Amino acid sequence: MTKPSRSWEENKRKKKSISPSSNTNGDRYSWQPPEKAKGDEDLVYGRHSVLAVLESDRQVNRIWITRKLRHTNHFSPLLQAAKAGGTVIDEVEVKRLDLLTRGANHQGVAAQIAPYSYWELDELIEQAKTQTQSPVIVIADGIEDPHNLGAIIRTAEAMGVRGLIIPQRRAVGVTSTVMKVAAGALENFPVARVINLSQAIERLKEAGFWIYGTAAQSSKLLHTIDFRGAIGLVVGSESNGLSQLTRRCCDELVAIPLVGKTPSLNASTATAIALYEIFRQQWLIST
Repeated sequence: MTKPSRSWEENKRKKKSISPSSNTNGDRYSWQPPEKAKGDEDLVYGRHSVLAVLESDRQVNRIWITRKLRHTNHFSPLLQAAKAGGTVIDEVEVKRLDLLTRGANHQGVAAQIAPYSYWELDELIEQAKTQTQSPVIVIADGIEDPHNLGAIIRTAEAMGVRGLIIPQRRAVGVTSTVMKVAAGALENFPVARVINLSQAIERLKEAGFWIYGTAAQSSKLLHTIDFRGAIGLVVGSESNGLSQLTRRCCDELVAIPLVGKTPSLNASTATAIALYEIFRQQWLIST
């Protein structure tokens, strides 16, 4: 397939961002006892997730940790630095963590952090274009399962994707469950949350990206597509796939060939397979 070029330089003119951040005031959350807190959206638990938060610039309000884990080589220096920066460190028993995390697999540590601060769309695009000549950005169309979104983020960051775009409505945002499943990947991975996903896709096109949507009904198979250049990969929801409006915004719809009796894959698995093929082609070109 021969693709007409989309010039980044020709379309680099400044535009008003269409993805205002949902957390622009930067206010620090006052700590509340777990049983009185409104949900657990800012609670992160598990060793990898908490370590990633401590190693990042994320504001951490409070940490609950067992005595044994607190004095390990991995945690001790980071906890000292966090305490010096104003973070409250609570040394607690496992039972307290069980209650705090509602029986989740906390691995001996939990942290209350400031809510995730979403990126502006134009900022995400600009950074992606400066990092590489062939950036890949994932667009999630209506992913409602936080485990799926967290798995997508973990895979995308590991593969070298430059960012994720999600809609504000009818889709999960960056919650504590997403952070846990992402296993620290969010601390090095930008996410933009936009009001209008189709407008965001058009903005990517103006910036030189070619947009490919995953659709089981497409006659074009994943491995037959030329994935050179800047790529936007759109993945649909677990139940409905891509919306009709999103489909119309895509340059191409591609299918992952399935030869077994299972008719479909979940969103995170399909994303992982599609990303591997995209980067496989780009790696071959660069070597």
